Amino acid sequence: MKKVYVVHVVDAEGPLQEDLLANFERVKEEFGYSVNPTHENLKKLQNKEIDLNGLEEVVSRMLSLSRISYNETWDQIDRMLDTITSNKFRKTLEDCDKNGWVYNWLCMDHVGIDGVNPRRRDLGFHNIFDHYVNYLSEKNSTDLIQWHYHSLSITNDAHRCGSAYLNSNHIHSILSRRIIDRSWFPSVFRAGHNTQRPDSNFFLEQWIPFDYSNTSTPDMADHKDISSARYGDWRHAPSDWTPYHPSHDNYQVKGGCRRFIARCLPIDDRGYSISHRDVFQAFEDASKNGSSILSITNHDFRDMETDVLKMMDLLKKVSSNFPDVDFKYSNAIEAMRKVCSISKVSEIGISVELEKYKNHTRLNVWVKNKIFGPQPYLAIKTVGGDYYWQNFDFEKDNQWSYSFDSGNLMIDAVAEIGIAANTICGLTEVVNVIPDTGKIINTILNR
Repeated sequence: MKKVYVVHVVDAEGPLQEDLLANFERVKEEFGYSVNPTHENLKKLQNKEIDLNGLEEVVSRMLSLSRISYNETWDQIDRMLDTITSNKFRKTLEDCDKNGWVYNWLCMDHVGIDGVNPRRRDLGFHNIFDHYVNYLSEKNSTDLIQWHYHSLSITNDAHRCGSAYLNSNHIHSILSRRIIDRSWFPSVFRAGHNTQRPDSNFFLEQWIPFDYSNTSTPDMADHKDISSARYGDWRHAPSDWTPYHPSHDNYQVKGGCRRFIARCLPIDDRGYSISHRDVFQAFEDASKNGSSILSITNHDFRDMETDVLKMMDLLKKVSSNFPDVDFKYSNAIEAMRKVCSISKVSEIGISVELEKYKNHTRLNVWVKNKIFGPQPYLAIKTVGGDYYWQNFDFEKDNQWSYSFDSGNLMIDAVAEIGIAANTICGLTEVVNVIPDTGKIINTILNR
């Protein structure tokens, strides 16, 4: 049977607070209009009763009640989760296998912030990741946890998003800590504000096989306040529901890179919201090609119940037109494996050795089976508590090394070493090494 794999990718960013003034600051900042910040004027803007020279509709959408109402605390998020992760709610509309709705929680870290934090984000490494790990564990949930990342703005303000990934070390600080502190590494990624650029294209190509960042839509030029390329330039990307390999020089076009990029549209966004037409297209693609990934996204700091019910309603209406196509709720890894015909491969089989020399120590790393990308990810934690990412040296096929010496770090200064890699099918292996004791722990994820 032909099949549409429904993948709900949640940008899990934790609680968010916003006062009345912030709404008017956004209107000024993004549209150039100063409006007296009162509750009465907010209602007028929502009702398109203030002349904004043709921008009334887009401002009204931005300030709609559903978009300015937030889960301001973890308690509020947990109450929402109690509802939407219940078996009763998940099975409001069952899939072809009589299973309920599946969530993919892509957790970010609000770190590297030395500017302002007016939205009161939960700052700190692992905070959001740990919350979801603990919550889902208590519920015995099989929902997937993966990775979401916002590039830092030049101002380093917590409520802004930049365009460059490699203008600071904090992206490596996040991943290095996840490997060393949590024995975890992602195989699925979605870009914050949908924003990718050449540097992130190169970065992801080294380690992450599955990318749910493509927001290509027919109405990408609809933004009135900013360039249609500012927050996620996908104007030239494929707009069908089949993942593609990107080009090395332009992530928006098909090419010879390793990772798969899937289209993923917002359920409810001021710029574009997924429509009946988009869902219909996903079923058409599956009918024509045998399968497709219908991927959708929203945020945990808003009430997600209405969004999921909207998608269930669209699925029910559209699927009735395609008797030859089933739909199945799926996690982001399994959907890629199925639609891209990626066979599960054997475990990577990472082996490590610390080889002592007179003036340095060499870390040797071997793998039994081919990894995704040119090298594993190497994370180092010092005795002083600092975290670093480092490149490996290439020895030969499936073998790398790294020298702990006076030009890098002497091994006596190292508290822990972390090594992580994926396969093309999203199977992940993490190795934690304690140099002082020689203890080595291998962890396999996403079997």
